Amino acid sequence: MGLQTHIVGTGAGGVKAAVADDGALVLLDMRMPDMDGVEAVRRIRAQLAGRTPPCEAPARAPLALGRGLSSFRSMLLRKLTALLLAAALAAGASAKIVTKSVPYEHAGVKLEGYLAYDDSITGKRPGVLVVHEWWGLNDYVKGRVEQLAALGYVAFALDMYGAGVVTTDAKKAQELVSQFYGKALMAERARAGLDQLLATGLVAEGKTAAIGFCFGGSTSLVLAYSGAPLAGVVSFHGSPIPAGPGASNKAKILMLHGAADGFVPAEEITAFEKSMNEGHFDWQWINYAYAVHAFSNPGADQLGAANGIPIAYNEPAARRSWQHMQLFFKELFGR
Repeated sequence: MGLQTHIVGTGAGGVKAAVADDGALVLLDMRMPDMDGVEAVRRIRAQLAGRTPPCEAPARAPLALGRGLSSFRSMLLRKLTALLLAAALAAGASAKIVTKSVPYEHAGVKLEGYLAYDDSITGKRPGVLVVHEWWGLNDYVKGRVEQLAALGYVAFALDMYGAGVVTTDAKKAQELVSQFYGKALMAERARAGLDQLLATGLVAEGKTAAIGFCFGGSTSLVLAYSGAPLAGVVSFHGSPIPAGPGASNKAKILMLHGAADGFVPAEEITAFEKSMNEGHFDWQWINYAYAVHAFSNPGADQLGAANGIPIAYNEPAARRSWQHMQLFFKELFGR
């Protein structure tokens, strides 16, 4: 059994139905919020052929209707299929990921964040604050925000530097982050971004987390230590800043680290772990084999080569870390 050239019944984050070559209607329930169209087609074809990829089993086995029907009954089935597919498309059409730039200000600096959410979801839902790498709020970070929105969260990427301030030059990036490390401004600027997320009115009370990449992971930790209303923090290849005396331990912490990250010496990891245990934090640390710094960013190889720094994308680590984040969110939010 094959699949006709058009995929039908697609909605937000999944595919509901498809039509096989023999005219059978195949009902599917495949959640694919992170896939592009090409990958979605591949997965559907594999499922219809009975070769579902082991890495993404569908929520339900496909149900085929109409095998072995006479030509007349097959014609009727095709008509029914068209009606059902039209209904599926109409339902999916109501789902839309809304994105918008959000101007705000902190300490006299004009900032501009990036908000995304699914407007087909009614009521309040968990919110996720996203903190960018030292390159600034660029397209990579905006893409992560949109991925989170497709998963059903209200996601907001804060701006630590200033509206439009981004770079691909490591020396400039170092200059930009130097104003924050070891200073109160780091948590204060991040809190200004968190306040913007909460001000949307879309976030369920007590269901907010922060995630960050590299510099953003460190910033997320510092924000949590300050006592900000966060249920959890996820750091993707961020420097493991230890919790100091009196740091808040309300937020659960998930550290996603490249085992071959040369930017983080072993003594820093030891100091972080010691602070977690002494502060009675709920924390986890996951290492990804052979992954170096910035492993989640597909553009890391190019940036590393241009700047002469040891950073690189690692697809298995990027995929697994994103999955680990989702499992962590299920624990925090129940979804």
